[in-house]
Amino acid sequence: MMGGNEVALRAGLKSLALDLSDSQVRSLLDYQDLIGKWTKVYNLTAVRDPAEMLTHHLLDSLAAVLPLQKHLLGSGLLNRGQGSTKLLDVGSGAGLPGVVFAICCPTLSVTCVDTVGKKAAFVKQAALSLGLVNLTGLHARVETIAEPFDVICSRAFASLADFTSWSAKALAQDGVWMALKGKHPADELAVLPAGVAVFHVEQLVVPGLDADRCVVWLKSPSAAV
Repeated sequence: MMGGNEVALRAGLKSLALDLSDSQVRSLLDYQDLIGKWTKVYNLTAVRDPAEMLTHHLLDSLAAVLPLQKHLLGSGLLNRGQGSTKLLDVGSGAGLPGVVFAICCPTLSVTCVDTVGKKAAFVKQAALSLGLVNLTGLHARVETIAEPFDVICSRAFASLADFTSWSAKALAQDGVWMALKGKHPADELAVLPAGVAVFHVEQLVVPGLDADRCVVWLKSPSAAV
C-alpha cells in the first residue's frame, strides 16, 4: 500500500508527464528521506515538513527534467553512451536538482559542486545509499573547475551574470547553461556579460506549488545549439 508521500509524488509525476520506473520513484522517496535525516544534524535545508519538501524540493526539481531531456535529445546528447554526457550542478546544496537529474536520467554523468563540505559529503552519501554510479559530490569552488561539461545548471544559486562568469571555464565548447529561476529574471538578463547569450526562457509549472518558475537557457554566442 502506497504512503501519502508516494501517492502525491506519483500524482505530480503524472501531471509533469514524466514516466519513471518504480525503482526511480523509490529512489526519489529514499532521497527525500535522506535529506530529512541529514537536515536534523547538518541543517541542509530550511524545509523540514515532508509534504513541503516534496513540492519545494522534489517536484520543483522534477519540473525541469523534461526540458533537460528535450534539450539533450535535440542536441544528440541523450543517448550518447553511459556517462559520456556530463552535467554540473553549481551550488548544489542538498543535491537539488542534480541528484534528481541523476535519478531520472541514468545515462547522464552528474557532478554536484558546493563550497560547503558537509553538503558535498551528503551528495556523496546519497550516491552511495541510492546506488547512483552516475552521481559525484565535489567540495570545491566552481571557478576552479576546468573540466568541460555539456550542461551547467543551477537552482536559486546566484545572479545569471555571476553564475555564467564563475562557471565559464567549465562549459564545453557547445555546452549550455541551464538556470532554474522563479519569476522571469528580466533585470538579470539585461546585464549579462558579452560572452553569454540567452536562447530560450521556458516557463515551468510545479504541481502543488503556486509560484512562478522558469528555466533560462544560455550559451556562448559562438556555440551551436
